[in-house]
Parts: sequence; structure tokens; C-alpha cells
Amino acid sequence: MSCGCKTSGDSAHSCGPKKTANGCENVNTCGNSYKLSVFDWLSNINNPAPNRCDFVEVRFKNDRKSFYKNVNNIPLHIGSVITVESSPGHDVGVVSLTGELVKIQMKKKKFSEESALKIYRQANQKDLEVWQEARKKEDGVKLEARKIAQRIGLEMKVTDVEYQGDSSKITFYYTADNRIDFRQLIKDYAGAFRTKIDMKQIGFRQEAAKVGGIGSCGRELCCSTWLTDFRSVNTNVARYQQLSINPQKLAGQCGKLKCCLNYELDSYLDALSHFPSSSTTLDTEKGRAFCIKIDVFKKKMWFAYVDNSIAWYDFDIDLVKKLISKNKKGEKILPLEDLKQPETPSQSIDLIQENNVDRFEKKNRNNRNRNNQNKPNNNQNQGQEQRQGQGQGQPQGQKKNRPERQERPNRPEKSENPNANSENQPRQPKPQQQQQQKAPVENVKAEANPDADKAQQGNPHKKKFKKKYPPKKDKNA
Repeated sequence: MSCGCKTSGDSAHSCGPKKTANGCENVNTCGNSYKLSVFDWLSNINNPAPNRCDFVEVRFKNDRKSFYKNVNNIPLHIGSVITVESSPGHDVGVVSLTGELVKIQMKKKKFSEESALKIYRQANQKDLEVWQEARKKEDGVKLEARKIAQRIGLEMKVTDVEYQGDSSKITFYYTADNRIDFRQLIKDYAGAFRTKIDMKQIGFRQEAAKVGGIGSCGRELCCSTWLTDFRSVNTNVARYQQLSINPQKLAGQCGKLKCCLNYELDSYLDALSHFPSSSTTLDTEKGRAFCIKIDVFKKKMWFAYVDNSIAWYDFDIDLVKKLISKNKKGEKILPLEDLKQPETPSQSIDLIQENNVDRFEKKNRNNRNRNNQNKPNNNQNQGQEQRQGQGQGQPQGQKKNRPERQERPNRPEKSENPNANSENQPRQPKPQQQQQQKAPVENVKAEANPDADKAQQGNPHKKKFKKKYPPKKDKNA
């Protein structure tokens, strides 16, 4: 008869193997799988017997709830399936709340204790079978009802269908913009379904609450989870919050303005109370200026000239109040360009350095720079060691240290047309220093490699390639 849920939405709730990602498999009986549930924070407290509450909150399909009186003092808990009084016959529902919180809910919804109906008994097996068979017919009845309404030509939409627990009555929930004549429709429904017909008109927000869905915020709709009363929302709410009047963004799934626009309205009104009026104008020496925009978070107001509304100038509200007081005294203020102070850009320090894409490359660059800085020091040390070795005199068997390399002479810039330069300009002779450098170096090479000269003499046809640049002078030669 129930899944054994004796709690109302607490962390210890468990439906055993019946619980799935979509909720409990037996959604109609589980006390934790329905919309607009109430957390019973007094469930573990035993109340005294004389002050015991005899009323119980009972849930039916979707979000329909009502309060019933436990006349026979039946032991009930959240999730119990019971049979209650109805007109005509009886109905079957699930207990959604017990205890002292029921009195608070009745007071909140202004439900009188005199109009409360009675609880007959806990539902037996026959009641459950009739109730479940009736619930299975609802989808087919809803489609058939929509076809009949369309055939008659009524401008209405059948949103939901609910069977009574004993199948003696069907309630049709519909939405419509205008008033509808139901005389022919009820006759056709009674002839098609052979039972008592009840029609109830609901609003578009109640329709969204019954159908349910996911909002633009990514969460389940507020009206189908916890929101019980629907307050009116108008476009002034969006204007106070400086939102663009775009129906596609401000409208919810019901087609009306979103209920969540009212959540932060009080905070915005409190912040705007410290601002001057948005219709404020300033008399300057250059002309009249009017307010274009207000930023609630930065506490700034943007002004522009009446003649030139392209250039905007933002000021703090404290400065604007001083300017308004000067205008009230009959004084004209300076132009907006002179009043505008240059903003000092605030540099934000990223301690974690997550916003830097090149944070890994910078480390490598620093290491390269350090290596480059160490290289000239090593060369200098090597040069000093060479000089010391020459002063002391090294034996002939040891290898000489490599001499320091001199910087290459700068290459002459190549012209775009080299033939023109060669014709117009005479060929410059080589400087004497380069000729003097070439002679001793060739002698050193000849002494070092005598076999190379013999190989060249043996191969007279071998080409001799001239070096492009003259060899560098060797100080140790």
C-alpha cells in the first residue's frame, strides 16, 4: 500500500529498491515523490495527547491538496494511502503532512476547520485497484477530450484530466483566453465517457505548475516545486532592475513574466532609494544634460548633452547630488568634460595565475635568460686561464686552449639590383690588415697538416674552393 516512507524529504529517507533516478517507482503512494512537499521538522517530537491535532493534509494528483479530519483516530503517517469523503462517492489520496504543522498550513491557506471533510479508512485492496485503473485511463481521455473540443470549434486547451478514486467523476482542467460556452461540450463529454463531468479553468501559471519542466536557469520550475502563491509581475519590475524589455528572455514557460523577477526587487528598490531621480537634468555652461543610464552596483549615473547624446559621462551619485544642489541655488556647473576625472586603472593581481595562458612559457624563458647570462662569464674565465697558461709556459705535448673568437665584421647591405652596383661602383681593394692576417694563418695550417698538401699534389684536378670570408686573426699564432 505504500513504500514505507515515514519521513518528509529528510536525508534519512529511503525507498529501497523502488527508488530510481526519476523518483520512486510507485509515485502515487510514496510520500517523498510529490510536488510542493513540506518538510516536517517536528516529526521526531512527541506532542502531548490533549493538544493532538486531528487534521491531516492529503495530496491528490499533481499539486492538488486538501485538509481532512481524522474522526476515527486512525494511526496515519506520511505516505499512507487513505479513502476520504467526496461528493459524490469517495476519493483516494496520499497523506502528505501530519502533526502540528497542519495547523500552520491551514492558517496560512485560510482553511476553516468547519468545512473539513472526514477520513473514512485506510485504502483496502479493492479501493487501490479501482483507483489505479482509473489513473491509467487519464491519458487517453485527455486526448479524446481535446479532439471533441476541436471538433466543436472552442478556443480552449485541455491541460489535464483527473479521475476521482471511485471513477464516479472526471475533472477537466483547461486554459482559455475568453469565456467559453460549455453546454454542448459537456453533453458530448458525458455521452463519450459515461460519467459525471466537472470543468475547472486554471491560469497559464497553474498549467505550467501542473505540467512541470526545466527553466532557463537549469533548475526545475519554482511553481512546480515550492512556489504556492503567484504574485503579479509587470514590466516595471524589469525597468527597476535595468533589464532590457525583451519578451523572449523575460517570459517563462507559461508565456508570462518570470516569477523570479520579484525575488530581488526589494534589494533593487532599497539601493535605488539612495539615487537621485532618473529624470534628473543638469544645467551646465555648455548646455543642459540629462540622465541616460544608472548602475546600481557601481553607484554611478551616466549623463549626456541634449544636443549631443553620443558622448556619455559617468559620475558618482555623491557628486551628482552636489551638482543638483548647485543648480537649485541658480548656479551653472562646469561642462561635463571638465567635471570628469581621469580614472586610475586598478591593477588586479592574479595570485593563482590561472588567467595567464603563458604562465608555463614564462618559466622557460627565465631559465634561458639565466643560461645566456652565465655563458659570457665562462668565456671570460677560459680566456684568463689561457693567458695564465701562456705566461707560465706550457709543454709542447699539451693541446693549446681554443682562442677567443672575434666578432664578424658587419656585412654590407645588399642592394636590390646587384648588377647595377657592380657596374657603377669600382671594386674596392681588400684592406692590408686582412692580407696580413691571411699569410700567417696559412703557414700554421701548412705546418699542422703536411699530409693535406701531398694529397692535393696527388690530385691536380681537385677544385680549390675559396672561402667567402677571410680567416680571423689568431692572437696566439
